[in-house]
Amino acid sequence: MAGHEIPEPADRKQVADPRSEPQTVDDARPSCDPAFRHGVVVGFDGSTSSERALAYAIGMAGRSGSGLIIVHVANRLPTTVWAGCEPPVFVDVPDHRTEVLGLELACADYLSEVPWVLVERGGDICHELEDVGREYSADAIVVGTTQGIVGRIFGSVAGRLARRAQRPVIVIP
Repeated sequence: MAGHEIPEPADRKQVADPRSEPQTVDDARPSCDPAFRHGVVVGFDGSTSSERALAYAIGMAGRSGSGLIIVHVANRLPTTVWAGCEPPVFVDVPDHRTEVLGLELACADYLSEVPWVLVERGGDICHELEDVGREYSADAIVVGTTQGIVGRIFGSVAGRLARRAQRPVIVIP
């Protein structure tokens, strides 16, 4: 299955007018593909540890007969870096890495066994992975470990996610 279509979760609400009744996205867009409901979310940035996490998540999704939601979280930088003003406002920095990762994944033979989709988000990695997991009612979130001294000093994404997630988190070394 091609990973170029990003289905929206069926339970997200949209409100056009604050006085009107909320309507589901089902009315405006096609519903979420059932293959991705209760799927497996995996954080992927192209690193060695995220590739191992992806391999594990592919096996997990294949065994459970569910879809794979691959999430790449793009960088966000505060505008105060350039403007020097307060309070900090975050700006999405164009991240062409997602396009490159999407093309690599689309050409990968190992992803032909499971339905998959690539979702790009911007912001805090832990928050975004948990948010995607909630939107798709994911059964688990799979992440790789953080390598290097930065993860040891500031705490790894996997450790922070395991402490705050509302669903099982699988950390692959």
